[in-house]
Amino acid sequence: MHIARTGLGLAAATSVAALAATALTAAAPTAVPHTLAVPAAVGHTLVHGVSSPLTSEQCQTKWHINCYTPLQYRTAYDLNALYKTGITGKGRTIVIVDSYGSPTVQHDLDVYSKQFGLPSTKVKVVKWGHVPAFDPKNSDMTGWAGETTLDVEMAHAVAPAAKIVVVETAVSETEGTTGLPEMMDAEKYMVDHNVGDVISQSFGATENTFPGFAKGDFSSIKKLRYAFQDADRKHVTVLAASGDGGATDLQADGKTYYSKRVNSWPSSDPLVTSIGGTQLHLDDKGKRVKPDSVYNDYGSGGGGQSHVFTRPSYQNGVKSVVGTRRGTPDISMSAAVNGGAWVYSSFDPTATGWDVSGGTSEATPLFSGIVALADQAAGHRLGNIQKRLYALYSHHATGTGVVDVKDGTDNSYQGVTGYKAVKGYDLATGVGTVDAKPFVQALAKERP
Repeated sequence: MHIARTGLGLAAATSVAALAATALTAAAPTAVPHTLAVPAAVGHTLVHGVSSPLTSEQCQTKWHINCYTPLQYRTAYDLNALYKTGITGKGRTIVIVDSYGSPTVQHDLDVYSKQFGLPSTKVKVVKWGHVPAFDPKNSDMTGWAGETTLDVEMAHAVAPAAKIVVVETAVSETEGTTGLPEMMDAEKYMVDHNVGDVISQSFGATENTFPGFAKGDFSSIKKLRYAFQDADRKHVTVLAASGDGGATDLQADGKTYYSKRVNSWPSSDPLVTSIGGTQLHLDDKGKRVKPDSVYNDYGSGGGGQSHVFTRPSYQNGVKSVVGTRRGTPDISMSAAVNGGAWVYSSFDPTATGWDVSGGTSEATPLFSGIVALADQAAGHRLGNIQKRLYALYSHHATGTGVVDVKDGTDNSYQGVTGYKAVKGYDLATGVGTVDAKPFVQALAKERP
C-alpha cells in the first residue's frame, strides 16, 4: 500500500521529555493488517538545493514556475492582522507524524526562520519504536526527511509561536515492518499523554488497497481508527492531506494510478479534517493577481467520495454534492508546485540548500497552523472542527473567513475526470480556502 504525501495542556510539557524513553515499551492496540508508508513529498519538489530563495519573478524566468515565501503567505492569507493582535499560536502545540524524521530539522528550521526574519521555535523530537540511524543514501529516509522538513517549516510559517513536536516512526521496508499501525499507535500515545492540540498527517493510502476492500470488508481500515476516536474524545484536532492524485490515486505498487475515481484514508475518515489543495496566484508582495484555482500541475488536489464511509451528519448540508458518502476535501490551502513553497534542508549533504515544494502535504501543515491560531483565540482546544467548519460555510457570509474557490478549474488527473471548483462546496476544494483573520476568530467562536 502506498501512503501519499500528500497552548499546551498541563501534562504536555513534562510528557514530551519522557516520551522517547517510554515510547519503545508502549503496547500496541489490536493487530491490524500491515501497510506500507511512503511520503508524497517525493516527486513534488521541482527545484532542489538552491543556494538562496529567489523571487517569484526570478523563478518564472529560471524555471517557469512561481515560488513563494512565508512572508507572501502571510499577506495572501491575511495572517499579519492576527499577529498584530497577539494571535501567533502561543501556548499551542502542533504534532507532526512522519517516518524516520530528519536529523537536521531544528537546524533547518532555524535557518529558514532567520532567512525570512521569523522567530524560530524549539522542535521536540519523539522517536517511536527503534528508529534506525539516518542514512542520507537511503532514498526512503531522505524522502521522509524532506516531508518532515516541509511539514515543520509550513506549520511554523503560519503559527510562529506554536510549539512543534515531531514524532518519528520506525518504518523499515527491508525488515518488513509496517507504516500505518505504527503511526496510529504513536498518535494515540500522543493524544493519551496530552502532548498536542492538533495532529498534522501528510500521508494517505488509497482505500481500495486495504485488505478486504474488494469484498466489501472495510474492517482493515476501521481497525486503524482508534487514534482518531481517542482524539475526538479528548478534543484534539486531526488533519490529513487529501492526496495528490486528483480524483484518482495510486495502486498498491505505489506507481500506477487507478483508472477510476477512488479516495484515500485517513483523509476520508469522518473524524479527520481533509485538507485539499489550491494554486495561489501572487505578486512578490503576496497580493493576489487573480483568485485561487485548483491545484493541478505536478500533482492534483485529492477529492471525491469515500467508498468506505457514509456521509457524516456535518455534511448533510452538502448532500446534493456528496450524496450518501463522506466527501473530501473539507477545506484547502496552497499546494501547487507552480506556486510552491521555499523550504530549507541540510539532511542530505549532497543537496543542502533551498527547495521549492508543493502538494497537499504542504497544505496540511499550513492549515495545522491555522488551527493552532484558532485554539489560541478560543483559549482552549477546538477538537474536531468539522461541525464548526460546515456551520460557518452554511452562513454564506463574508464575515466567516471561508473563501469560495469557484473559478471552474478541476482536479482531473492521470486521465480520470475529476471535479470542478464551482460556487459552494465541491469535491475539488471543499468549502474553499480561508481569509485567516475573520476565519480564525469565527472558528474560535462558532459553537459545535
